[in-house]
Amino acid sequence: MAQASRIFVSNRALGYVSNEVPCITRYIKSRNEHVVVTCIGKALHTYGMEHLVLLAVSDRTQDDITCLVADNSVIFTAAGKLIQAWKRGVQIVQTYEGHLHPVYLLLPFGGHLVSVDESGEVRVWDRRSEEVFLTLNFDEKTFKISAIAHPSTYLNKVLFGSDQGRMQLWNLKTSKLIYTFDGWDAPITVLEQAPALDVMAVGLTDGRIILHNLKYDETVLTFTQDWGAVTSISFRTDGEPIMATGSTVGHVVLWNLEERKVASQILEAHNGVVSRVKCLSKEKLMVTSSPDNSMKVWIFDQSDLGGRLWKFREGHAGPPTCARFYGPRGNVILSSGSDSSLRVFNTVTESSNYSMGRAAYSRKRLKKKKENFESVLMPPVVDFVSEVAREKEWDNVAALHLGLPVVTTWSFDRRKMGDHRLLPERWANITKATLNVTATSVAMTNCGNFVLIGYSSGHVDRFNIQSGIHRCEYGAPKAHKNAVRGLIVDPLNQIVITGCSGGLIKFWNFRPAFGTSVCPKPLNRLVLEEGVTFFRAHKENSLVCVGGEDFALRLVDVEMRNVVRTLTGHTGPITDATFSPNARWVISASMDSTICVWDLPTASLIDRFQVMLPCISLSMSPTGQYLATVHVNNLGIYLWSNRTLFAHVPLRPILPDDIIKMDLPTSTGTEAVITIEGDIPEDVDEEFKSADQIEDLITLSGLPMSRWHNLLDLDTIKRRNRPKEPLSESRAAPFFLPTLPTLEFKFDFGANKVLDDGVAALRLDRLMNYTVFGKLLEETVKTEDFSQVIEKLKSMSPSAIDSEINSMGLEARGSEVLMLQFMKAMNHLLSSNRNFELAQSYLALFLKVHGLSVAGNRALHGYLRDTLSETQKKSWERLQDDIMYCTCVVDTLNL
Repeated sequence: MAQASRIFVSNRALGYVSNEVPCITRYIKSRNEHVVVTCIGKALHTYGMEHLVLLAVSDRTQDDITCLVADNSVIFTAAGKLIQAWKRGVQIVQTYEGHLHPVYLLLPFGGHLVSVDESGEVRVWDRRSEEVFLTLNFDEKTFKISAIAHPSTYLNKVLFGSDQGRMQLWNLKTSKLIYTFDGWDAPITVLEQAPALDVMAVGLTDGRIILHNLKYDETVLTFTQDWGAVTSISFRTDGEPIMATGSTVGHVVLWNLEERKVASQILEAHNGVVSRVKCLSKEKLMVTSSPDNSMKVWIFDQSDLGGRLWKFREGHAGPPTCARFYGPRGNVILSSGSDSSLRVFNTVTESSNYSMGRAAYSRKRLKKKKENFESVLMPPVVDFVSEVAREKEWDNVAALHLGLPVVTTWSFDRRKMGDHRLLPERWANITKATLNVTATSVAMTNCGNFVLIGYSSGHVDRFNIQSGIHRCEYGAPKAHKNAVRGLIVDPLNQIVITGCSGGLIKFWNFRPAFGTSVCPKPLNRLVLEEGVTFFRAHKENSLVCVGGEDFALRLVDVEMRNVVRTLTGHTGPITDATFSPNARWVISASMDSTICVWDLPTASLIDRFQVMLPCISLSMSPTGQYLATVHVNNLGIYLWSNRTLFAHVPLRPILPDDIIKMDLPTSTGTEAVITIEGDIPEDVDEEFKSADQIEDLITLSGLPMSRWHNLLDLDTIKRRNRPKEPLSESRAAPFFLPTLPTLEFKFDFGANKVLDDGVAALRLDRLMNYTVFGKLLEETVKTEDFSQVIEKLKSMSPSAIDSEINSMGLEARGSEVLMLQFMKAMNHLLSSNRNFELAQSYLALFLKVHGLSVAGNRALHGYLRDTLSETQKKSWERLQDDIMYCTCVVDTLNL
């Protein structure tokens, strides 16, 4: 499927942490840190233990992952009939194929891998060659494998547990059954090696935990938990004799093995089955995961050997029902879930995600462990509104609950549920069983002071959100005869617009009649052809988007009080709609699994794409960067990037049947995508070495700025550093040794060579008074190889470079050749795309010193004009284009 439509491109999914597959922990020696690997369906998440930062997200598998195990170097997963090995938790490096039925158990076993499928077939794989080493078949009626483990120090031995309650010890090298344990007449769920040799912990479905000595076939200890089957077992190895067990109701029990009793309990550690309990090796930490989409780290620092919650990552335990961007920056999403919770997600870093709590009839009763947890919880939040104006002073979020007439208030600043339960006095004394009224729509004023609520009975009421006091009622005796499904207040608190399921829209004065708390009559009415399903408004214009039961959208002008646009094209009920920040687009979602983008000035469809599952809620960020969507039966919130912000997109109208099918976005490691290296040397790649030069890219020299940045200012620096007092004359030296005229201090031992007849010889090379650098330039006339010249310049100090360039004057014989060769060297340097800043600095100094001389010499001026200037222009334009592109991308991402 496509990854992008005309306007939107898949970005990433938020809110996924863990599912029913137990998590695993690994110690990464190179990071000196434990990491936790969780499964989110078809991909793996890797979190760093120190801050629970999402380090990496794996590639996606074809089927959902059903089993997850690991050793020191590799992670193994089973997805359907396929077994795959992952390197660093992100990349598939090996695939084991051959099972005819889905695999549900895996065990790394040295250089081998043991797998069990649903037909009872056990295969032992050679990990390197991916070939089957051994195959065993078990009859499901007599021995259905339910757990597998390798007893420590038992060479080539594997222990199988079964649903029949028995255990079998096999030697995989000889493929022989060594011993059969009678069992305990209950299905085995967990096998875990105890710190003591020969002792295996066995978890049963009836809640018993058996510590059994395999060597003597004797039970050492027996514990029983009262919360159902044992789901996981782990032992502390930091010196305390503690065993931790998980249960199906979310509790964790800590057993004292020395005293043979319960040491402590962690009640309601999770809201579902505790799929994994893992105590970290030689540390006072324990990791738990659960299908409630959470992973928690507990620390043992209590005097009663109990654990307290240290860090956690979690998302919605049930599918989200509504999602809205919060605030003007566009980096915060407020969402409600079917688990009765309200959560905050950050689009920049998931480490900033948090929960505002779960809706409860009484927060005090919710905190009491003796109360029935489910009886205190309120139904899920199906819709909510929020304003940032008064978030520091009082509650600023109002939420509707499924099937309830009560509207709850929440505080974004305090991150919790408020104290107000908004309900009109007319229903205050009616019991919940007899009151057949529900809140169906809610709106909040821009000032953040008032909440307006519409009910299924047709009533519309206004409350003060700070005090929770009822302030006004619209309509006498009620606003509509049918259920109120749409409710909007204009930005200036002048007009209230209501719509009902009968297709009638009414416009009301915001303030009640003088001296009363009732606004009896509407200012105007507007009759639609079909019933209203929802209202959506834009704060900066007078348009209201009205969803209709006929699968159409209508734009109503609040000032003119009539329909100005009708948008048709959906083939199913419209679930939600939102305006773009500039109010030019309306984006709508429908149960036909399509998302449409409508251009309001032309009333045309400009984009349409279809996803696998219908979207039930969507919201556009205030900056226009993201579109957030929520889909049926999915725990995540999906982000789509707006392509028009960073690319030219033609927005011509499209045909209604022009539909692009797209996959939902996947999770990505947005916080710190770090390579997770293993501990085994064979699993570590060689260190990456960047190429010396990449084609069509500019490469800098890497030299300090002091070596080239101040070349044009050396005269100023010398004048500034000139001594204030005159230098004292030095004492005359007793003798003098002749030296060579170079920048490098060398004695000339052959300066006064005398011939046999006593006449001093005249050396012609003295007439060519070239420095070492000048001689290198002179040699390039024949070789055209400027590599030694460039290396010599890079090794020289700024003062030496200045002196060398100044010595190329035309007053010396043959210096025209040196100047031409120097210009050729700079042309070579610019053409190679290397040492770009050095070439610019050297050439600038050369033209500053010899600009007039070059201009007056036909050969030098011609080379500068025809060759060197063109090379300089091309190299700079190439660099300028890259800089402007990077600047545009960064500015777009900062929106």
